[in-house]
Amino acid sequence: MTSTPRLAPLAALAAAAALCAAGPAAAQELTVPIGHTGPLSGANAFAGKDNENGVRLAIEDLNARQLKAGGRTLKFELRSEDDQCDAKTGVAVAQKFVDDNVKFVVGPYCSGVAIPASRVYSDGGTLMSTVGTNPKITAAGYTNVFRIIASDAQIGASMASYAAKVLKVKNVGIIDDRSAFGQGLADEFGKEAKRLGLTIVGQEFTTEKSVDFNAILTRLKAKNPEVVFFGGYAPQGAPMLRQMKQLGFDAKLLGGDTLCSPEMGKIGGSAVNDTVFCAQGGAVLDKTPGGPSFKARFKQKFNADPDVYAPYYYDQTLFLGEAIARVGAADPEKVAADLRKSSYKGVAGTYSYDDKGNLKNAPTTVFTFKGEKLTPLATY
Repeated sequence: MTSTPRLAPLAALAAAAALCAAGPAAAQELTVPIGHTGPLSGANAFAGKDNENGVRLAIEDLNARQLKAGGRTLKFELRSEDDQCDAKTGVAVAQKFVDDNVKFVVGPYCSGVAIPASRVYSDGGTLMSTVGTNPKITAAGYTNVFRIIASDAQIGASMASYAAKVLKVKNVGIIDDRSAFGQGLADEFGKEAKRLGLTIVGQEFTTEKSVDFNAILTRLKAKNPEVVFFGGYAPQGAPMLRQMKQLGFDAKLLGGDTLCSPEMGKIGGSAVNDTVFCAQGGAVLDKTPGGPSFKARFKQKFNADPDVYAPYYYDQTLFLGEAIARVGAADPEKVAADLRKSSYKGVAGTYSYDDKGNLKNAPTTVFTFKGEKLTPLATY
């Protein structure tokens, strides 16, 4: 019994010594949370999880490098939130990140979330890096907003050019899902199609929740378009294609980057082969210097091939980490200024931004599917 009173002071002394030993190490670290916002539930959850994994892999690589800012070792942490590709939810997520002092956010995935969320991030002093392609996102003039891929104007124009010059079609139909992304992309395709002398024989609309497209497809079929451009996402594009086949509607289905998802092949099966054509921002990953090794590492870690945007989330997160080290502080304003004057060679290409936060010289690649697998055709 006499030993008990003696142990308490000894334990206290040991605990104090441990704290003293840990204190200097902790003081030498600067923890930087990196936020990710995207659809982690619902039809586009496959994309949100893929994007999140791109950020997660980049954070592991940054921490392994032990970058320093102001003499302190940078320790990056992932904070991820489900915005459901919903504007109201996305704004709430943005406010949560701002309130939690998360100064760097990668996402949103959906333009309809990115447009309203960008104002929250701007007001809250958080830097946003998005794959939202609607031109309105960077048109607001916020100095803390960056688009890390090509815009709708570039992607839509590339697809229209391919339709006119390679597929050599004359008559096109257009469908969009009325989302900020889908409508914006379809509008840009239509503008370029008209400029190139193509005739838009019909234009139809659906919603992001629709699963039955027979009525609009029947109306379009009667107007004999050689191709149909769909401004929307893969979870709708694949069943739309199947319904086209059931109606004997033999037009090619064209779309933007979201139709370049492997989900098109998984859901659409053999119907996608040589029938779906899509344009995606960036060069062909297999042909970039770091692309094949990134794909192999991603597959090994997550037991899945990277989808459309994981490489871009990975690259931008590394670019942010290096910028924080260069400016010597986790200061979004200083980092934003650095991003605009610097460039970064990533696995998916070279990143440099104009004064609006748009990616300079953003290439786009046109793909089709062969054996249900995405196959590149041409880069613009």
